[in-house]
Amino acid sequence: MQNKDFFSALDALDKEKKINKDLFVESLEAGIASAYKKERGEARYIEVQLTPARSTIRVFTYKLVVDEVEDPEKELTLEEAQAIRPSYKVGDRVIEEELSPKMFTRIAAQTAKQVIMQRINDACRTMAESEMTEKSGEIVTAIIRRIDSGNVYVEMSGTQMEGIMMPSDQIRGERYKVNDVIKVYVKAVRSSLHGNSQVVVSRGCVGFVKRLFEIEVPEIKSGLVEIKKIVREAGYRTKMAVYSDDPSLDCVGCCIGQRGMRINNIIQELAGEKIDIIHWCSEPSEFIARSLSPAKALMVQVNDEEKSAKAIVPDDKLSLAIGKAGQNVRLAAKLTDWKIDVKPYSAVSSMLDSALDE
Repeated sequence: MQNKDFFSALDALDKEKKINKDLFVESLEAGIASAYKKERGEARYIEVQLTPARSTIRVFTYKLVVDEVEDPEKELTLEEAQAIRPSYKVGDRVIEEELSPKMFTRIAAQTAKQVIMQRINDACRTMAESEMTEKSGEIVTAIIRRIDSGNVYVEMSGTQMEGIMMPSDQIRGERYKVNDVIKVYVKAVRSSLHGNSQVVVSRGCVGFVKRLFEIEVPEIKSGLVEIKKIVREAGYRTKMAVYSDDPSLDCVGCCIGQRGMRINNIIQELAGEKIDIIHWCSEPSEFIARSLSPAKALMVQVNDEEKSAKAIVPDDKLSLAIGKAGQNVRLAAKLTDWKIDVKPYSAVSSMLDSALDE
């Protein structure tokens, strides 16, 4: 059967779905074979050959050449096969009859369509999964489709894959609405309870902030500035330590940008979250002092054995150094990997005065 329009449509579908034409041909062959079996109650094997170059579709019944026949409807002996053609050997297919594709009924055609669409959908899903797996650790665009039990379900742009953003991956205080277009960080691809693949996405992880800086700051992307560590309490504050081997390069200034343009773009994406950018250094007391930003430490005493430090700050900066509910000093401790105890200058001076009096 020749059908140039059919194969022209196949070419169009190939371009639209971006799936290799060979897969379409394989799917169509399987669908047509399934339809013939259902239509005619065919016990024999069915082989379908689609030849796009000639715009032809051919359907055959065949039997397998075996040593010992168990099913005469599907098999024949080597002797029987070689009586037809001496070159046949065990495992070969022996064509028996060519069937006409025009014999399709509506039911058979529907069966073929179901098989074909299932295979194409499976291929699309596999491609989407592969694409999302490759984008793990990247920021992509997504559309919010529904919100259920605190979870935000999104459709990954360019695919039909579903993504889930759990409460722990959301920015605290950020409101989400159905049909909103948002940027998300791809954490992983996993299987859902229904057996489908699901992308785990986040806006609340440190990876999201890191990728935003890599996108916004060319010096980070090129490797001139290195992000040493990021700690974060999403929706409140992020602390990021940066470093550059080039002493002439202001690594903190690079992240902030001219007139704060770069960091302001990131803060806007993070719904106003505060960001402290700290110049990393290998000397613990200096790094700990910087980590308490925006507060200024007057002095830092370190205990190397216990990996603990006591930071002395001006009395009027004590609340700033500690932060709301201890958040600033808590993040500083995570950033430096040191236990930090913040003390006001007055407490230290009074202790010194008492020691001198004694």
